[in-house]
Amino acid sequence: MNRAFVDTSGWYAYARADDPSHEPARKALERWEGRLVTTDFVFDETVTLARLRLGSAHAERIGETLLDPGVVELVRLLPEDFEDAWTLFKKNKDKGWSFTDCSSFAVMRRLRLSGAVATDRHFKQAGFELLA
Repeated sequence: MNRAFVDTSGWYAYARADDPSHEPARKALERWEGRLVTTDFVFDETVTLARLRLGSAHAERIGETLLDPGVVELVRLLPEDFEDAWTLFKKNKDKGWSFTDCSSFAVMRRLRLSGAVATDRHFKQAGFELLA
């Protein structure tokens, strides 16, 4: 089965109709034939951002969607993912990658995922295909 990783930037752009990247994110997510994958760290980042910018009710709706196994495969970081993320974080000081970005890259590598619905350049810098 095809699986695509979805980053905070992809979830947020999809949820916010006035976001400049809303349409590409919407198309990528709605056309994808396969499983959408995200991590517990991306969940944290997404619902926190949504609460700050969109309000609690919207954040809760997004959170419930991301927790629905019929919609999203929520992957929890393993200790080795955390270690790999920390190594990436330290090695790539020049890239501006957040620790959450690095944790996403570690999980994507472990799961052999090649594409991400994301609106920032960091996934492309790390060698992944941008799907939005």
